[in-house]
Amino acid sequence: MIILKTPAEIDVMAQASKVVAEALEVVRNAVRPGVTTDDLDRIAEQAIRDRGAIPAFKGYRSYPKTLCASVNEQVVHGIPSKRKLKDGDIIGLDLGAIVGGFYGDSAVTVAVGETNESVARLIQVTQEALDLGIQQAVVGNRLTDISHAVQRYVEAAGYSVVTEFVGHGIGRQLHEEFQVPNYGKAGQGPRLQYGMVLAIEPMVNMGGSAVRVLEDRWTAVTADGSLSAHFEHTIAIQPTGPARVLSQRVLDAA
Repeated sequence: MIILKTPAEIDVMAQASKVVAEALEVVRNAVRPGVTTDDLDRIAEQAIRDRGAIPAFKGYRSYPKTLCASVNEQVVHGIPSKRKLKDGDIIGLDLGAIVGGFYGDSAVTVAVGETNESVARLIQVTQEALDLGIQQAVVGNRLTDISHAVQRYVEAAGYSVVTEFVGHGIGRQLHEEFQVPNYGKAGQGPRLQYGMVLAIEPMVNMGGSAVRVLEDRWTAVTADGSLSAHFEHTIAIQPTGPARVLSQRVLDAA
């Protein structure tokens, strides 16, 4: 069942999402060669708790950490560890927080130290695909208008969208109805309504779209070992005009 949120509930979700945005900024500023993903996890948890919120992922379906830290060919759900980041790596940082019983969820991918033009382009295209998907999140459009905008842009750039993991509704639960794929024909699925809150999250591979999950049962990696990037925002459908991006950084909004 699709759960529509009231304006007051959306305001609480905006608080949770603001915590996530601020914590992600703290974490991304700590990304550098030599830091471990466990270090980043501790920084993320501290940043969330310092803001009076609860880490959303820690303990969710037995996930052991606060942060999902996905390096290079890791697509999503990389478990922080003693792995040290190296110059030229890329890392997806996915983070959630709970405020007042409501969730916020967002992700970014950043380069570690110096990177080359092809890697920078993968990151840029993934972020731009998210922006294009969000542009379709308006009253009267259908769900797959978001999906189609993402897929068309990514594939035109020569990359692949991951199909085994998708975005989702969000609210009092981290994952609510309905799923938000990053692929599909336009004009299908439910009509978007005011009060819907969605986590839109393109996952884009430099190579093929296929992924596999490692023995830890969490970490998803590209089947061909190619690099992958991931961006995500929590957004609220507005009565008119563009969606409200609840997890937008101040820098993004400037």
